[in-house]
Amino acid sequence: MTFFRPEARAAVWRWREAIAGIGVALCGLYLISGPGFLLAVPGYAFLGGGLILTWLGIQRGRFRGPDGGAGAVHVDEGQVTYYGPLTGGTVALREMDSLTLEGAMFPAHWKLTQAGEPPLLIPVNAAGAEALFDAFATLPGLRTERMISSLRSNPHQAVVIWTRASLRPAAALLH
Repeated sequence: MTFFRPEARAAVWRWREAIAGIGVALCGLYLISGPGFLLAVPGYAFLGGGLILTWLGIQRGRFRGPDGGAGAVHVDEGQVTYYGPLTGGTVALREMDSLTLEGAMFPAHWKLTQAGEPPLLIPVNAAGAEALFDAFATLPGLRTERMISSLRSNPHQAVVIWTRASLRPAAALLH
């Protein structure tokens, strides 16, 4: 017997890192204000760690969306693999040339391009797509806030999120 509705459980699971960070920060505040000076030192560490965990959890929670899309994503050793019902493929993050959010498709798709290979299209709501946040964060020069805001704004055209610096013309700037 469960005490939570499935929707409430999904919402808590989506924001799990942020909730844990708030709990750690509250423990830190208790140690700072409560027992004595000796426990204040680890209390400040708990408070700082909790604030960092909360900030990261909010970013991850904003990146995550509803599941139930077609296919599944697997990230392993810097390699993104998508197993779809009609398409699929693999892209090595080290050899990736660009990352685009294709908003014209329904649902929106991540488009990963690699030289000499066909582009890999991954629905944003595919099973395991939350692992893409950590994978994309390893790309040099990627601005995660821009990626998350583009994802949440539901663009109806393609938005270039990241391109490899060696491919980018000197005069072209990406916001």
